[in-house]
Amino acid sequence: MSEVGIPCLWMRGGTSKGAYFLASDLPEAAPERDALLLRIMGSPDPRQIDGIGGGDPLTSKVAVLSPSSRADADVDYLFLQVFVDQALVSDAQGCGNILAGVGPAAIERGLVSAQPGQTPVRIHMLNTGEVAMALVKTPGGRVDYSGNAAIDGVPGSAAAIPLMFQDIAGSMCGALLPTGHLVDVIAGVECTLIDNGMPCVIMRASDFGLTGQESREELEADAALRARVEGIRMQAGPLMRLGDVVDKSAPKMTLVSAPVQGGTINTRSFIPHRAHASIGVFAAVSVATACTLPGSPAADLAVLPTDGRYLIEHPTGAAEVLITQDAEGRIIGAGTLRTARKLFDGHVYPRDEAG
Repeated sequence: MSEVGIPCLWMRGGTSKGAYFLASDLPEAAPERDALLLRIMGSPDPRQIDGIGGGDPLTSKVAVLSPSSRADADVDYLFLQVFVDQALVSDAQGCGNILAGVGPAAIERGLVSAQPGQTPVRIHMLNTGEVAMALVKTPGGRVDYSGNAAIDGVPGSAAAIPLMFQDIAGSMCGALLPTGHLVDVIAGVECTLIDNGMPCVIMRASDFGLTGQESREELEADAALRARVEGIRMQAGPLMRLGDVVDKSAPKMTLVSAPVQGGTINTRSFIPHRAHASIGVFAAVSVATACTLPGSPAADLAVLPTDGRYLIEHPTGAAEVLITQDAEGRIIGAGTLRTARKLFDGHVYPRDEAG
């Protein structure tokens, strides 16, 4: 085993967990960096037994932080998805859950100076080019993770971290509706191909013979369903200007149905090959956006709120999305409330390259 430890902050961000690194502590060249991260996480291995990954896409994530490269932001954030059972690291998408830990991590690592009471952190999301604003609780000039905010999918409570986004339409695809159509039919299924922070293919669960209330385990056990969904994803990728997506983690595939817990809409998501335990932050924003587009599969099933607070139901609860629209109904801003918590701060020791 390598005797050279690498400074690492391991955090829960929203409903995910990941390793937060300073870019200066990792190799500058992407191939060398990615090879190192695979060894740190223990991939490829279904259990990631020889690394710090948790054997699940939601716990095999990395945030790389560096001083901001633009004047309107405080920190640069690169998200990397480390695949569990493949020797693959992808920067093809962002992650809004891991984003929730970026503000606190930037303060912990000295990239941003804490202010009395509360510290705003402007985060340049390198994966997509947009800037998000996070508000971090910092009484006495230190990050305080304690608080009364609770989010579905995470036990207990922690300090609230509001996240606000602007100009995220077409974050990866160049347009909110990259095909120019509200509905595209792929393999006989009506789909909305949409990107408002995360490229998503939104389809009715009923078109797959599902109620939309199936558990994560039921969805993952249905090999025929997964193959059908993946076939649609392969066709949707080029249509969404993402090219061949066979080795990419976007677009996300989301099945929608009528809400069952008093929310706006109910969802079951694939990320893309595993069923999601909840739903990603940016995917929830894209789904909420689709609910505002009359004639889309989501809008046909949604119960729209009157206060701009969209509750996107998922297998373990609901994600709250805040939507701001102009007089013509166009979405001009979106946000969400997340929490984060520092789990450990120290050094990680990757296995040797020959190991």
